[in-house]
Amino acid sequence: MNTSKDTERANDKLGFWSIVLLAINSIIGSGIFLTPGSVVSQAGSKSLVVYLIAAIFAAILAISFSAAAKYVTKSGASYAYSKVAFGDNVGFYVGILRYFSASVAWGVMAVGVIKSTISIFGGNPDSVMNVTIGFLVLMLLITIINLFGQKFVKFVMNIATAGKLFALVLIIVAGVVLLLTTGASHNLAMVDQITQNGHKIVPTLTTTGFVMAIVSAFYAFTGFESVPSGSDDMQEPEKNLPRAIPLAIFVIAAIYIGVVAVGLVLNPKALMTTKQVVAISAIFDNDILRDVILVGALVSMLGINVASSFNAPRILEAMAREKQLPSSLTKRTKNNFPIRTFFISEALAILVPLAFQYNMVNLITLSAMVRFLGFIIVPLAVICFYFGKNKEQVLPAPKNVWTDIVIPILSIIVVIFLLVKYNWQAQFGIIKNGQVVGINWYAILMMVFGFIILPLLMFLFTKKKRK
Repeated sequence: MNTSKDTERANDKLGFWSIVLLAINSIIGSGIFLTPGSVVSQAGSKSLVVYLIAAIFAAILAISFSAAAKYVTKSGASYAYSKVAFGDNVGFYVGILRYFSASVAWGVMAVGVIKSTISIFGGNPDSVMNVTIGFLVLMLLITIINLFGQKFVKFVMNIATAGKLFALVLIIVAGVVLLLTTGASHNLAMVDQITQNGHKIVPTLTTTGFVMAIVSAFYAFTGFESVPSGSDDMQEPEKNLPRAIPLAIFVIAAIYIGVVAVGLVLNPKALMTTKQVVAISAIFDNDILRDVILVGALVSMLGINVASSFNAPRILEAMAREKQLPSSLTKRTKNNFPIRTFFISEALAILVPLAFQYNMVNLITLSAMVRFLGFIIVPLAVICFYFGKNKEQVLPAPKNVWTDIVIPILSIIVVIFLLVKYNWQAQFGIIKNGQVVGINWYAILMMVFGFIILPLLMFLFTKKKRK
């Protein structure tokens, strides 16, 4: 018999549209506001095609995660799928890696918010003291939001998502209005001929350059893989996730392409050469419009931090529920807030960036690598579910050869392609003036810690607790 408390908890769970908004919030962060000029500088007039191909790649991978969600509705995303498909040991390893990566990624995004905010208001974003103070204030704000409970977190995420979508749609609408009223526009072919200091900004496009631009644009679509991490806090995840994630990718792709198109035809040179933190605002001359876009960018970055604070703790909690970590980590408050895993995750999100003095390149490395691991293991898990080769029981979901076999195989091919074209030198080398001048030992040590030392320590700790 359902109690009023059970009914209230069910109502607190994320419904279909809240899951769509969570997915949008998890994907749209600072990238489309801060860095579209880098893709345009690489691909020039072909930038719209680049974003379209990147969206297709992301959609292929998202469908694989969606297919996994119909078989396994437990929280943890790639952890839950790999454990059910390949057993406890593989699941434990993937879970620890994914959790650490998600916590560090949360810290990276928090640093990004603070540095951008400091820059926007004319401060020094390279001051460790300035960043540390802002960082701690932001984390305190996120903690307060979560302490109010899941219903309030859902409300904040929905508002943040609406705010960032409003800012992005405003860019498109304002751009179209300016084009219609002033008639000032650039032919796409002209973008490739724009110069700065006597040199063309966009290089002659080669196959390698085109592929690298796709890889750059692809990262603007990542984040969907973390959405199923909180499946236990969603209504009917086996039905809603497979519909919500692809829909979110479609909405985001349309918005990204619209924003970049406006920039290309309105003021492509400003987009590629601006020194402003929120690069996309440089295409407009109106100060009010710029300020609205700046606010939208800040809301967007706050929103993705709240989404991260929702996703990361639930990976650790999912492992505890599966008895692979101490059951004490499953404790929640009366507001249905996973208090212990939250504060552990927040501690990692604060301490790791602080230890690396907020060096974004080193911090992003581990997060990116674990993401690729999940992109490979989840499609393999879906194929296992289809053929019934999984180690644990799955839901009797309807099988589909396209979503459960063809798309996962395409996903693995896409990931291998991205890995081959990945800029490894930028991650593990010290670059000066475009040349590799040394080895980034911090990044290498972080990889060793994340992939070997941390899983081993957690395994020994759990083994000792069990005894």
